[in-house]
Amino acid sequence: MAAGDRSKVRLGLIFLLFVVSAIAFLDRTNISVAGVEMRKDYGIDQVHLGWVFSAFLIGYALFQVPAGWLAARFGPRRVLTAALVWWGLFSALTALVPPGARHALLLLFLVRLGLGIGESVVYPSGNQFLSRWIPAQERGKANGWIFAGVGAGSGISPPLITAIILAGGWRASFYVCAVIGLVASIVWYAVARDTPQEHPRVNRAELAHIENGLPPIANRPRGPVPWRAMLTSRNVWGLFLSYFAFGYVIWIFFSWFYIYLAEARHLDLKSSAIYSMLPFLCMTLGCLAGGVINDVISRRFGLYWGRSGLSVVAFILTGTFLLLGSMVDNAQLAVVILAGGAGAIYLSQSAFWSVTADIAGPHTGVVSGFMNMGCQIGGAVTASLTPWIAAQFGWTAAFMTGAAIVLLGVVAWAVVDPNQPLLSEESEPAGIPIAAPA
Repeated sequence: MAAGDRSKVRLGLIFLLFVVSAIAFLDRTNISVAGVEMRKDYGIDQVHLGWVFSAFLIGYALFQVPAGWLAARFGPRRVLTAALVWWGLFSALTALVPPGARHALLLLFLVRLGLGIGESVVYPSGNQFLSRWIPAQERGKANGWIFAGVGAGSGISPPLITAIILAGGWRASFYVCAVIGLVASIVWYAVARDTPQEHPRVNRAELAHIENGLPPIANRPRGPVPWRAMLTSRNVWGLFLSYFAFGYVIWIFFSWFYIYLAEARHLDLKSSAIYSMLPFLCMTLGCLAGGVINDVISRRFGLYWGRSGLSVVAFILTGTFLLLGSMVDNAQLAVVILAGGAGAIYLSQSAFWSVTADIAGPHTGVVSGFMNMGCQIGGAVTASLTPWIAAQFGWTAAFMTGAAIVLLGVVAWAVVDPNQPLLSEESEPAGIPIAAPA
Protein backbone atom coordinates (compact mmCIF):
# COMPACT_ATOMS: atom_id res chain seq x y z
CA MET A 1 0.00 0.00 0.00
CA ALA A 2 1.40 3.43 -0.89
CA ALA A 3 2.43 5.85 1.82
CA GLY A 4 -0.33 8.16 0.66
CA ASP A 5 -2.93 5.52 1.62
CA ARG A 6 -1.81 5.51 5.25
CA SER A 7 -4.17 6.98 7.80
CA LYS A 8 -2.70 9.86 9.80
CA VAL A 9 -4.24 9.37 13.19
CA ARG A 10 -0.88 9.73 14.95
CA LEU A 11 -0.45 13.21 13.46
CA GLY A 12 -3.88 14.34 14.64
CA LEU A 13 -3.17 13.11 18.17
CA ILE A 14 0.21 14.85 18.22
CA PHE A 15 -1.58 18.07 17.27
CA LEU A 16 -4.04 17.47 20.11
CA LEU A 17 -1.08 17.10 22.48
CA PHE A 18 0.16 20.43 21.12
CA VAL A 19 -3.19 21.95 22.17
CA VAL A 20 -3.03 20.30 25.62
CA SER A 21 0.52 21.58 26.03
CA ALA A 22 -0.63 25.10 25.17
CA ILE A 23 -3.48 24.87 27.70
CA ALA A 24 -1.07 23.63 30.38
CA PHE A 25 1.17 26.64 29.95
CA LEU A 26 -1.75 29.02 29.72
CA ASP A 27 -2.87 27.68 33.12
CA ARG A 28 0.55 27.96 34.73
CA THR A 29 1.73 31.30 33.32
CA ASN A 30 -1.53 33.23 33.74
CA ILE A 31 -0.45 33.98 37.31
CA SER A 32 2.61 35.90 36.08
CA VAL A 33 0.25 38.33 34.32
CA ALA A 34 -2.35 38.36 37.07
CA GLY A 35 0.45 38.63 39.64
CA VAL A 36 0.63 42.43 39.37
CA GLU A 37 -3.01 42.73 40.51
CA MET A 38 -2.76 39.83 42.96
CA ARG A 39 0.11 41.50 44.81
CA LYS A 40 -2.12 44.53 45.42
CA ASP A 41 -5.08 42.43 46.63
CA TYR A 42 -3.04 40.22 48.94
CA GLY A 43 -0.57 42.88 50.05
CA ILE A 44 2.53 40.85 49.20
CA ASP A 45 5.86 41.79 47.62
CA GLN A 46 7.74 40.18 44.73
CA VAL A 47 9.65 37.78 46.97
CA HIS A 48 6.43 36.39 48.50
CA LEU A 49 4.88 36.16 45.04
CA GLY A 50 7.98 34.20 44.06
CA TRP A 51 7.15 31.70 46.81
CA VAL A 52 3.73 31.21 45.22
CA PHE A 53 5.39 30.69 41.82
CA SER A 54 7.77 28.17 43.38
CA ALA A 55 4.90 26.24 44.99
CA PHE A 56 3.64 25.19 41.57
CA LEU A 57 7.10 24.06 40.54
CA ILE A 58 7.70 22.12 43.76
CA GLY A 59 4.50 20.12 43.26
CA TYR A 60 5.28 19.72 39.58
CA ALA A 61 8.83 18.54 40.22
CA LEU A 62 8.07 16.13 43.08
CA PHE A 63 5.39 14.26 41.13
CA GLN A 64 7.21 13.88 37.81
CA VAL A 65 8.38 10.31 38.48
CA PRO A 66 5.04 9.14 39.97
CA ALA A 67 3.31 10.77 36.99
CA GLY A 68 5.52 8.82 34.60
CA TRP A 69 4.80 5.59 36.48
CA LEU A 70 1.05 6.25 36.36
CA ALA A 71 1.19 6.90 32.61
CA ALA A 72 3.07 3.64 32.02
CA ARG A 73 0.81 1.66 34.38
CA PHE A 74 -2.64 2.99 33.43
CA GLY A 75 -2.00 4.49 30.00
CA PRO A 76 -1.71 8.11 28.83
CA ARG A 77 -5.36 8.30 27.79
CA ARG A 78 -6.90 7.92 31.24
CA VAL A 79 -4.07 9.52 33.20
CA LEU A 80 -3.95 12.68 31.08
CA THR A 81 -7.75 12.98 31.16
CA ALA A 82 -7.76 12.87 34.96
CA ALA A 83 -4.93 15.41 35.08
CA LEU A 84 -6.80 17.88 32.87
CA VAL A 85 -9.82 17.71 35.19
CA TRP A 86 -7.56 18.05 38.27
CA TRP A 87 -5.69 21.13 37.09
CA GLY A 88 -8.86 22.76 35.78
CA LEU A 89 -10.32 22.58 39.28
CA PHE A 90 -7.16 23.87 40.96
CA SER A 91 -6.93 26.73 38.49
CA ALA A 92 -10.40 27.82 39.66
CA LEU A 93 -9.40 27.38 43.30
CA THR A 94 -6.59 29.93 42.83
CA ALA A 95 -9.24 32.60 42.36
CA LEU A 96 -11.23 31.48 45.40
CA VAL A 97 -8.56 32.19 48.03
CA PRO A 98 -9.92 35.21 49.95
CA PRO A 99 -7.42 38.10 50.34
CA GLY A 100 -8.65 38.75 53.85
CA ALA A 101 -8.02 35.22 55.08
CA ARG A 102 -5.62 34.86 57.98
CA HIS A 103 -3.34 32.48 56.07
CA ALA A 104 -4.09 33.65 52.54
CA LEU A 105 -0.45 33.32 51.42
CA LEU A 106 -0.27 29.75 52.72
CA LEU A 107 -3.55 28.88 50.99
CA LEU A 108 -2.25 30.30 47.70
CA PHE A 109 0.91 28.26 48.15
CA LEU A 110 -1.06 25.04 48.72
CA VAL A 111 -3.42 25.64 45.79
CA ARG A 112 -0.54 26.27 43.41
CA LEU A 113 1.21 23.20 44.83
CA GLY A 114 -1.90 21.18 43.95
CA LEU A 115 -1.99 22.67 40.45
CA GLY A 116 1.64 21.63 39.99
CA ILE A 117 0.84 18.06 41.06
CA GLY A 118 -1.95 17.87 38.48
CA GLU A 119 0.10 19.31 35.64
CA SER A 120 3.07 17.04 36.41
CA VAL A 121 1.32 14.35 34.38
CA VAL A 122 1.17 16.09 31.02
CA TYR A 123 4.64 15.57 29.52
CA PRO A 124 5.51 12.14 30.96
CA SER A 125 2.11 10.99 29.66
CA GLY A 126 2.74 12.63 26.32
CA ASN A 127 6.16 11.01 26.01
CA GLN A 128 4.79 7.60 27.00
CA PHE A 129 2.24 8.08 24.24
CA LEU A 130 4.96 9.08 21.79
CA SER A 131 7.09 6.00 22.59
CA ARG A 132 4.15 3.78 21.51
CA TRP A 133 2.82 5.81 18.58
CA ILE A 134 5.70 7.63 16.85
CA PRO A 135 8.49 6.01 14.79
CA ALA A 136 12.03 7.03 15.74
CA GLN A 137 12.54 8.97 12.51
CA GLU A 138 9.54 11.22 13.30
CA ARG A 139 10.15 11.92 16.99
CA GLY A 140 12.01 15.18 16.53
CA LYS A 141 9.14 16.78 14.62
CA ALA A 142 6.52 15.21 16.91
CA ASN A 143 8.19 16.57 20.03
CA GLY A 144 8.72 19.86 18.25
CA TRP A 145 4.96 20.17 17.82
CA ILE A 146 4.11 19.04 21.36
CA PHE A 147 6.47 21.53 22.95
CA ALA A 148 5.61 24.29 20.50
CA GLY A 149 2.47 24.33 22.63
CA VAL A 150 4.62 25.69 25.46
CA GLY A 151 5.47 28.79 23.45
CA ALA A 152 1.97 29.07 22.01
CA GLY A 153 0.26 28.81 25.40
CA SER A 154 2.72 31.14 27.07
CA GLY A 155 2.59 33.54 24.14
CA ILE A 156 -1.18 33.95 24.11
CA SER A 157 -1.29 34.28 27.90
CA PRO A 158 -0.24 37.97 28.18
CA PRO A 159 -2.78 39.45 25.72
CA LEU A 160 -5.55 36.99 26.56
CA ILE A 161 -5.17 37.21 30.34
CA THR A 162 -4.71 40.99 30.17
CA ALA A 163 -7.94 41.32 28.17
CA ILE A 164 -9.84 39.12 30.63
CA ILE A 165 -8.43 41.02 33.62
CA LEU A 166 -9.40 44.38 32.10
CA ALA A 167 -12.90 43.05 31.41
CA GLY A 168 -13.62 41.03 34.55
CA GLY A 169 -10.77 41.24 37.05
CA TRP A 170 -7.87 38.88 37.68
CA ARG A 171 -10.05 36.13 39.15
CA ALA A 172 -11.98 35.77 35.91
CA SER A 173 -8.78 34.74 34.14
CA PHE A 174 -8.46 31.66 36.34
CA TYR A 175 -12.10 30.67 35.82
CA VAL A 176 -11.72 30.89 32.04
CA CYS A 177 -8.58 28.74 32.14
CA ALA A 178 -10.40 26.17 34.29
CA VAL A 179 -13.22 25.82 31.75
CA ILE A 180 -10.74 25.42 28.88
CA GLY A 181 -8.97 22.61 30.75
CA LEU A 182 -12.20 20.74 31.47
CA VAL A 183 -13.28 20.91 27.83
CA ALA A 184 -9.88 19.58 26.74
CA SER A 185 -10.24 16.59 29.09
CA ILE A 186 -13.44 15.53 27.33
CA VAL A 187 -11.93 15.86 23.87
CA TRP A 188 -8.73 13.94 24.75
CA TYR A 189 -10.61 11.03 26.32
CA ALA A 190 -12.95 10.82 23.34
CA VAL A 191 -10.33 10.67 20.59
CA ALA A 192 -7.13 9.24 22.14
CA ARG A 193 -6.09 5.62 22.67
CA ASP A 194 -3.07 4.22 24.51
CA THR A 195 -1.70 2.30 21.53
CA PRO A 196 -2.22 2.48 17.75
CA GLN A 197 -3.45 -1.12 17.80
CA GLU A 198 -6.45 0.02 19.90
CA HIS A 199 -7.50 2.93 17.71
CA PRO A 200 -10.32 2.13 15.27
CA ARG A 201 -9.18 4.73 12.74
CA VAL A 202 -5.59 3.51 12.37
CA ASN A 203 -5.42 1.46 9.16
CA ARG A 204 -2.98 -1.35 8.42
CA ALA A 205 -0.57 0.86 6.47
CA GLU A 206 -0.20 3.38 9.30
CA LEU A 207 0.14 0.60 11.87
CA ALA A 208 2.90 -1.05 9.82
CA HIS A 209 4.67 2.31 9.42
CA ILE A 210 4.59 2.88 13.19
CA GLU A 211 5.69 -0.63 14.14
CA ASN A 212 8.54 -0.71 11.59
CA GLY A 213 9.93 2.57 12.88
CA LEU A 214 9.95 1.76 16.60
CA PRO A 215 13.34 0.90 18.16
CA PRO A 216 13.73 -2.66 19.53
CA ILE A 217 13.51 -1.47 23.12
CA ALA A 218 9.97 -0.16 22.50
CA ASN A 219 8.67 -3.72 22.09
CA ARG A 220 9.92 -5.05 25.41
CA PRO A 221 7.42 -6.01 28.11
CA ARG A 222 7.00 -3.19 30.60
CA GLY A 223 8.18 -5.14 33.65
CA PRO A 224 9.51 -3.53 36.85
CA VAL A 225 11.09 -0.08 36.64
CA PRO A 226 14.89 -0.54 36.36
CA TRP A 227 15.70 1.92 39.14
CA ARG A 228 19.35 0.92 39.52
CA ALA A 229 20.04 1.17 35.78
CA MET A 230 18.24 4.51 35.65
CA LEU A 231 19.94 6.07 38.67
CA THR A 232 23.41 4.98 37.58
CA SER A 233 23.01 5.97 33.92
CA ARG A 234 25.27 8.70 32.56
CA ASN A 235 22.59 9.48 29.99
CA VAL A 236 19.86 9.94 32.57
CA TRP A 237 21.95 12.22 34.78
CA GLY A 238 23.19 14.18 31.77
CA LEU A 239 19.59 14.79 30.74
CA PHE A 240 18.60 15.67 34.31
CA LEU A 241 21.36 18.27 34.73
CA SER A 242 20.96 19.81 31.29
CA TYR A 243 17.20 20.05 31.83
CA PHE A 244 17.86 21.73 35.18
CA ALA A 245 19.78 24.43 33.30
CA PHE A 246 17.01 24.60 30.68
CA GLY A 247 14.36 25.01 33.39
CA TYR A 248 16.29 27.73 35.18
CA VAL A 249 16.44 29.84 32.02
CA ILE A 250 12.93 29.31 30.68
CA TRP A 251 11.25 30.04 34.00
CA ILE A 252 12.85 33.47 34.04
CA PHE A 253 10.58 34.12 31.05
CA PHE A 254 7.56 32.24 32.39
CA SER A 255 7.64 33.72 35.90
CA TRP A 256 9.31 37.10 35.69
CA PHE A 257 9.59 38.45 32.16
CA TYR A 258 6.22 40.20 32.18
CA ILE A 259 7.00 41.80 35.55
CA TYR A 260 10.55 42.62 34.37
CA LEU A 261 9.15 44.58 31.43
CA ALA A 262 6.62 46.41 33.60
CA GLU A 263 8.88 47.24 36.55
CA ALA A 264 12.45 47.28 35.20
CA ARG A 265 11.80 48.48 31.65
CA HIS A 266 8.84 50.70 32.69
CA LEU A 267 6.42 49.53 30.00
CA ASP A 268 2.71 49.96 30.68
CA LEU A 269 0.29 47.03 31.10
CA LYS A 270 -0.74 46.79 27.43
CA SER A 271 2.80 47.32 26.09
CA SER A 272 4.16 44.70 28.49
CA ALA A 273 1.54 42.23 27.28
CA ILE A 274 2.50 42.80 23.64
CA TYR A 275 6.27 42.71 24.09
CA SER A 276 6.17 39.75 26.47
CA MET A 277 4.64 37.65 23.69
CA LEU A 278 7.83 37.79 21.63
CA PRO A 279 9.94 35.30 23.64
CA PHE A 280 7.10 32.77 23.49
CA LEU A 281 6.67 33.26 19.76
CA CYS A 282 10.40 32.59 19.41
CA MET A 283 10.03 29.51 21.64
CA THR A 284 7.30 28.17 19.37
CA LEU A 285 9.33 28.75 16.21
CA GLY A 286 12.51 27.43 17.84
CA CYS A 287 10.72 24.30 19.00
CA LEU A 288 9.28 23.54 15.56
CA ALA A 289 12.57 24.30 13.81
CA GLY A 290 14.54 22.27 16.35
CA GLY A 291 12.31 19.25 15.76
CA VAL A 292 12.90 19.36 12.00
CA ILE A 293 16.65 19.96 12.37
CA ASN A 294 16.84 17.15 14.94
CA ASP A 295 15.38 14.61 12.50
CA VAL A 296 17.39 15.83 9.48
CA ILE A 297 20.75 15.72 11.28
CA SER A 298 19.90 12.38 12.91
CA ARG A 299 19.20 10.80 9.54
CA ARG A 300 22.41 12.11 7.99
CA PHE A 301 24.91 11.99 10.83
CA GLY A 302 23.37 9.81 13.55
CA LEU A 303 21.40 10.32 16.73
CA TYR A 304 24.25 11.78 18.78
CA TRP A 305 24.70 14.76 16.49
CA GLY A 306 20.98 15.20 15.85
CA ARG A 307 20.04 15.16 19.53
CA SER A 308 23.11 16.05 21.64
CA GLY A 309 25.12 18.06 19.10
CA LEU A 310 22.19 20.29 18.22
CA SER A 311 21.47 20.88 21.91
CA VAL A 312 25.05 21.91 22.71
CA VAL A 313 24.89 24.55 19.96
CA ALA A 314 21.46 25.71 21.15
CA PHE A 315 22.69 26.21 24.73
CA ILE A 316 25.76 28.16 23.61
CA LEU A 317 23.55 30.48 21.54
CA THR A 318 21.21 30.92 24.50
CA GLY A 319 23.97 32.05 26.85
CA THR A 320 25.21 34.54 24.26
CA PHE A 321 21.76 36.08 23.77
CA LEU A 322 21.14 36.37 27.52
CA LEU A 323 24.43 38.16 28.08
CA LEU A 324 23.87 40.61 25.24
CA GLY A 325 20.19 41.25 25.95
CA SER A 326 20.72 41.98 29.63
CA MET A 327 23.19 44.78 28.86
CA VAL A 328 21.16 46.64 26.21
CA ASP A 329 19.67 49.97 27.34
CA ASN A 330 16.87 50.21 24.78
CA ALA A 331 13.85 48.27 26.06
CA GLN A 332 12.56 47.16 22.67
CA LEU A 333 15.97 45.95 21.48
CA ALA A 334 16.52 44.13 24.77
CA VAL A 335 13.21 42.28 24.30
CA VAL A 336 14.24 41.20 20.80
CA ILE A 337 17.65 39.91 21.90
CA LEU A 338 16.37 38.16 25.01
CA ALA A 339 13.59 36.61 22.93
CA GLY A 340 16.33 35.23 20.70
CA GLY A 341 17.73 33.45 23.73
CA ALA A 342 14.32 31.95 24.49
CA GLY A 343 14.03 30.73 20.90
CA ALA A 344 17.58 29.37 20.86
CA ILE A 345 17.17 27.21 23.94
CA TYR A 346 13.96 25.75 22.53
CA LEU A 347 15.91 24.39 19.57
CA SER A 348 16.95 21.68 22.06
CA GLN A 349 13.50 20.89 23.46
CA SER A 350 12.55 18.06 21.10
CA ALA A 351 15.95 16.44 21.66
CA PHE A 352 15.35 16.03 25.41
CA TRP A 353 12.15 14.10 24.96
CA SER A 354 13.30 12.19 21.90
CA VAL A 355 16.32 10.84 23.78
CA THR A 356 14.25 9.56 26.69
CA ALA A 357 12.02 7.66 24.25
CA ASP A 358 15.12 6.42 22.37
CA ILE A 359 16.79 4.95 25.45
CA ALA A 360 13.92 3.94 27.76
CA GLY A 361 11.24 2.20 25.67
CA PRO A 362 8.49 0.88 27.96
CA HIS A 363 9.91 2.95 30.84
CA THR A 364 9.84 6.21 28.88
CA GLY A 365 7.27 7.80 31.19
CA VAL A 366 9.37 7.23 34.31
CA VAL A 367 12.69 8.29 32.76
CA SER A 368 11.20 11.38 31.14
CA GLY A 369 9.49 12.22 34.43
CA PHE A 370 12.82 12.00 36.25
CA MET A 371 14.45 14.20 33.60
CA ASN A 372 11.61 16.72 33.78
CA MET A 373 11.99 16.85 37.56
CA GLY A 374 15.38 18.44 36.91
CA CYS A 375 13.75 21.11 34.75
CA GLN A 376 11.18 21.93 37.40
CA ILE A 377 13.77 22.10 40.18
CA GLY A 378 15.63 24.61 38.01
CA GLY A 379 12.39 26.51 37.56
CA ALA A 380 11.63 26.50 41.28
CA VAL A 381 15.11 27.85 42.00
CA THR A 382 14.81 30.68 39.49
CA ALA A 383 11.28 31.57 40.60
CA SER A 384 12.59 32.54 44.03
CA LEU A 385 16.25 33.31 43.29
CA THR A 386 15.72 35.63 40.31
CA PRO A 387 13.76 38.33 42.19
CA TRP A 388 16.31 38.19 45.03
CA ILE A 389 19.23 38.66 42.61
CA ALA A 390 17.33 41.43 40.82
CA ALA A 391 16.61 43.20 44.12
CA GLN A 392 20.19 42.89 45.37
CA PHE A 393 22.23 43.32 42.20
CA GLY A 394 19.84 44.34 39.40
CA TRP A 395 18.14 42.58 36.52
CA THR A 396 21.34 42.45 34.45
CA ALA A 397 22.88 40.23 37.10
CA ALA A 398 19.76 38.03 37.13
CA PHE A 399 20.03 37.34 33.39
CA MET A 400 23.81 36.90 33.58
CA THR A 401 23.29 34.24 36.26
CA GLY A 402 21.03 32.40 33.81
CA ALA A 403 23.75 32.62 31.15
CA ALA A 404 26.28 31.12 33.57
CA ILE A 405 23.98 28.21 34.43
CA VAL A 406 23.57 27.48 30.71
CA LEU A 407 27.21 26.29 30.73
CA LEU A 408 26.13 23.38 32.93
CA GLY A 409 23.73 22.33 30.21
CA VAL A 410 26.46 22.46 27.56
CA VAL A 411 28.69 20.08 29.52
CA ALA A 412 25.83 17.76 30.49
CA TRP A 413 24.53 17.42 26.91
CA ALA A 414 28.00 16.58 25.63
CA VAL A 415 28.02 13.29 27.58
CA VAL A 416 24.52 12.12 26.54
CA ASP A 417 24.56 9.26 23.97
CA PRO A 418 21.09 8.54 22.51
CA ASN A 419 22.41 5.31 20.94
CA GLN A 420 22.91 3.69 24.35
CA PRO A 421 19.67 2.07 25.64
CA LEU A 422 18.99 2.15 29.35
CA LEU A 423 19.05 -1.66 29.57
CA SER A 424 21.99 -2.19 27.23
CA GLU A 425 22.75 -5.66 28.46
CA GLU A 426 19.29 -6.79 27.34
CA SER A 427 19.17 -4.76 24.16
CA GLU A 428 19.85 -5.57 20.58
CA PRO A 429 22.64 -3.56 18.86
CA ALA A 430 22.35 0.05 19.92
CA GLY A 431 21.71 1.66 16.56
CA ILE A 432 18.07 2.15 15.63
CA PRO A 433 16.58 2.66 12.17
CA ILE A 434 16.44 6.29 11.18
CA ALA A 435 15.53 6.22 7.50
CA ALA A 436 11.81 6.04 6.87
CA PRO A 437 10.66 2.64 5.61
CA ALA A 438 9.95 2.36 1.90
